[in-house]
Amino acid sequence: MTDLKQTPLHDLHLQLGAKITAFAGYQMPVQYGHGIIHEHLHCRSHTGFFDISHMGQCLILGENAASQLEKLTPGGIVDLAPGAQKYTLLTNDAGGVIDDIIVTRLEAGLSIIVNAGCKDKDFAYLQQQLAEDCAFIELSDRALFALQGPGAVEVIGQYSPAASALFFMQACATEISGIACDISRSGYSGEDGFEISVANPDAERLARLLLAQEGVEPIGLGARDTLRLEAGLCLYGHELNETITPIEAGLKWLFKKGHSHFPGAEKILAQIRDGAPQSRVGLLVDSRIPVREGCAIYHLDQQIGYVTSGSFSPSLNRPVAMALLDRRFAEAGTALTAIVRNAPIAVKVSPLPFVPHRYQK
Repeated sequence: MTDLKQTPLHDLHLQLGAKITAFAGYQMPVQYGHGIIHEHLHCRSHTGFFDISHMGQCLILGENAASQLEKLTPGGIVDLAPGAQKYTLLTNDAGGVIDDIIVTRLEAGLSIIVNAGCKDKDFAYLQQQLAEDCAFIELSDRALFALQGPGAVEVIGQYSPAASALFFMQACATEISGIACDISRSGYSGEDGFEISVANPDAERLARLLLAQEGVEPIGLGARDTLRLEAGLCLYGHELNETITPIEAGLKWLFKKGHSHFPGAEKILAQIRDGAPQSRVGLLVDSRIPVREGCAIYHLDQQIGYVTSGSFSPSLNRPVAMALLDRRFAEAGTALTAIVRNAPIAVKVSPLPFVPHRYQK
């Protein structure tokens, strides 16, 4: 893994006993000593600390930053007040998804977080598409952490009353023990929590400070994935890609009514009007055997879709999955069959999320 990048916390992860894996061009902790199930349940019941510094951060500055990004997304960027955030998509001309992103409105423009595996193509695309009066700045000198779980607000509140007073999808510039940082009330676990952007030289000091707080434990990529699966949240490269449309992925709610000038609009708006041929659903698995990504889903002798993500759910103590199915079979309660190693496994279509969100709204 010598050719892989490291986050500013790499040495700290090793000291904490992390098992390191290659992910999106980085050496990242997949789990620590107690294992994925412990980390998952700890985040649901206490507070989990995640290093997500592999993700891309950038700024688009200028008076027209919001109106320029509006043209590349489902819309609503121009409606954001300073300090407000929005989850949205960069769509392509075929109606697929280049990436899913988080946008924060600033007084001077926009702050954007993109997926680690997509950041090179995202940054090149944005610079190509934006008008000359917009300044694009890649923030490669900043780390990114997530603090997730029911105890997160108490931990943050010790240091920043302004941050602890935020509601879901709001952000502010603040300090933690004298360390300047940008904090949003957001995350990828389904729990209440925060994401914290900090300059690289301050990253380890801030991480150690947060990890020293009562109830806070480090969480690796393994539990981050099971947490987001239980929360019914899309993962790029699984539920989203350049060929799956946002409507098929169940993200119709992102589209601003009347907004029609964005890449792929013709196909996407037709699916909003007429329905998409396939639909993202949850699956409850009637077995102790997990149904993994790529498994075919059948109704009788007809393949009607495939699994996009699947794992054991620590909260439900059973395997769950998300799948892309022919919309005729996407109604909750529909009994279907997954094929795992040439053996049939009974599954049932389930509403999403599997575990209720606990965002502070």
